[in-house]
Order: sequence, then structure tokens, then C-alpha cells
Amino acid sequence: MASRILITREGKRYFVKDISKDYHMEYGFISKVDLKKKQGQVKTNTGTELGIFEPSFSDLYRKIKRGPQIIARKDIGFIMAETGIGKNSVILDSGAGSGALCCYLANYAKKVTAYEIREDFLNISKYNAEFLGLKNLTIKNKDIYQGIDEKNLDLITLDLPEPWNVVEHASKALKSGGYLVSYSPTIPQAMDFANAILERKDFAIIKTSEVIEREWEMEGRKVRPKSRMIGHTGFLTFARKI
Repeated sequence: MASRILITREGKRYFVKDISKDYHMEYGFISKVDLKKKQGQVKTNTGTELGIFEPSFSDLYRKIKRGPQIIARKDIGFIMAETGIGKNSVILDSGAGSGALCCYLANYAKKVTAYEIREDFLNISKYNAEFLGLKNLTIKNKDIYQGIDEKNLDLITLDLPEPWNVVEHASKALKSGGYLVSYSPTIPQAMDFANAILERKDFAIIKTSEVIEREWEMEGRKVRPKSRMIGHTGFLTFARKI
């Protein structure tokens, strides 16, 4: 079904899922005739102007179904920038949860496979992959602690309680120069994973980082950081297969 994004000049967004009927909001309503526009501006019945366009991937991503806590976009972006994934990358993501990370990776990569052991989470991630129209994402009900089926991978991402138990399997699955990235909410997990890497000769430890995002208010001369910020979400540890 066709959908649209409406946006006010102040940046407030509205996701219109069904354009076959009028869309009502606090500014009035947009007629179904105007909703057929794919870009430009529309007016509510009360005269308020809004921008209208077809949703991008990031617009649709904001509407994915949530189950377990997802990896924040600031962390996803850092993973993508640090590892340099692209249209030829083949990736494995384990601990898929709601599918947030694997779905975002699949929007840029050639092929992504995701593992998830919980069937309820598996169903959520599959729903999200279908909602986002991702044909290059395969989600399996599999325990990565028992091994990895895929080979010659460019990147393996982990969101697991004990990521250090995957290092041996990852070594066999990654191509030379491939990345192994672990996302951990607590520093002891990050420490144990990093130490497991440091004990080996077939990996180089790159870094452990966390990403803090602070948004600013910009309104005339009123310029200051917003009262709330996205602080600590998790630690990202990057290693590379030698």
C-alpha cells in the first residue's frame, strides 16, 4: 500500500500509511486527493502547509515493529562507517532481536544473514524485513554459539550475552581483513570479548568505543543543547581477521 511522509516546517513528521482516505491531525486534515502527490507541499483544510514526499528507507525504519531493545542508529552508523560496508559486502548478524541492525545493514550490503534463537524475536525481525522490502536478508532460527554456516564473510556483528564464545567460529567464517564487531551494554562484557581477541594470533584488536549523541535546539537566538540527550547505549568493540 502506498504511503506518504508529511512534515511541518518545524520538522514534526507524520507517517500516512493509507493514502486512500483523508488523513486527520491536529492541524486539520489532508484530503486523499492531495495525498496522492509524491512530492511538494499540501495544505490542511485549515490552511496549514506541510511538505509531502514518498518515505525513504529511514522514514520506514522509524515505523518498524519493536520487541527487544534495538541498537540505536548512532551505533549502527558508527559500525557502518568503521567497517566500510558497501554494495558488495556479505554480512552475518547474530542476536537479531527486532532486526534493527540486520535490516539497516541489508539496505547497503549485497547480502545479510541474521541468526536469532528466540522464535518470538525471529517473527518480529522477519516482519520488519518484509515491511522494509528487503529481499537480500535471510533470518534463521539458529544459535551462533554452535557454529556459523556462512563462509568468506566481510563482517560479523554480535549482540549477545557472551560474544567471546563466538570468536573461534568467527575466525573460520570471516575472510582475511573481515571485521568482527561486538555490541555490549556493559563494560565487563566488552572487556571479556576484547581479552578473548587479544589471546589470539588470527585477529587484531582495533578499538572499543561508545557513541554519545547530543542534539541542539536552533530557534532564532535560542541556541543550546536539548535538555535530553541519547547517552550511553552500548560499547562497540572492533576486531579484524588477519
